[in-house]
Amino acid sequence: MTQPNDCCLYCERDSSQVPLMALVFQGQDLLICPQHLPILIHSPAKLADKLPGLAQISPAEQNHHD
Repeated sequence: MTQPNDCCLYCERDSSQVPLMALVFQGQDLLICPQHLPILIHSPAKLADKLPGLAQISPAEQNHHD
């Protein structure tokens, strides 16, 4: 049975709806779906309300390859 926190930390869909990837932040086990992984990488401040302390993490720099 799915626990309340067994869902994407952004959209709150569970693994019956989308694939989920595990991550650990400040000792907390979390899940995120592939659709919202770019938010975690490029705009982590958008998750600050769900993950206090995440706002201090700088977004990844984008490398443009020719």
